Amino acid sequence: NLSGTVMFYKQPQPLSAEAHAGLGVKQIEQPFAFLRESHAVPVTVSEFGRAASFYPLIFVGEERTPVAVMGIRQGQNLYVDNNGFVADDHYVPAFVRRYPFVFASDEGSDRLVLCVDRAAPMVSNQPSKFTNDAIEFCKEFERQRQATVEFGRILKDMDLLEQKTVSFQPRDNQGNPVGQQQKIADYWAVSEDKLNALPTEKFLELRSNGAL
Repeated sequence: NLSGTVMFYKQPQPLSAEAHAGLGVKQIEQPFAFLRESHAVPVTVSEFGRAASFYPLIFVGEERTPVAVMGIRQGQNLYVDNNGFVADDHYVPAFVRRYPFVFASDEGSDRLVLCVDRAAPMVSNQPSKFTNDAIEFCKEFERQRQATVEFGRILKDMDLLEQKTVSFQPRDNQGNPVGQQQKIADYWAVSEDKLNALPTEKFLELRSNGAL
């Protein structure tokens, strides 16, 4: 049995040679329309450098998951235009680019099962080289996702994160404040003070395991 839900996926099905022998992925007019209502998207550690050039990166939840913030309100993505494209050639996180494929955990075993969202508009009944490339991309994404989970665990275990709040001040067309500030989110961020206060051996540990 497969369990759990993942952002974007409406009808995930385990891929099988029998049921999906002729499956393919095609180009569609609005490739990122499914991203319009997501204001934050998970990113992996290998993406930090590129993603941080375009979006604020914050840590959220009990697992301290790193996410790229793409909007200030729930259900609003400021980077997807009316044509279903991410605006101005901004970096698109791998979590988004792997859609409509995803790995799911198989209950009762350690294995992962590759699934496809059959409700995705880009899924067609014609096989393509893109489909095979997408499967390889999903495998690499899963490796990076596991490394990111470990990275979050290290930050949490070393107590390097501090909780912060971000607020939004509405303004009129002249730039003057209008009304009260609105709290957008509570999140976790790396504390420079805590990082600088680390004992030397702990700092060297961060360097040796690649987390630095």
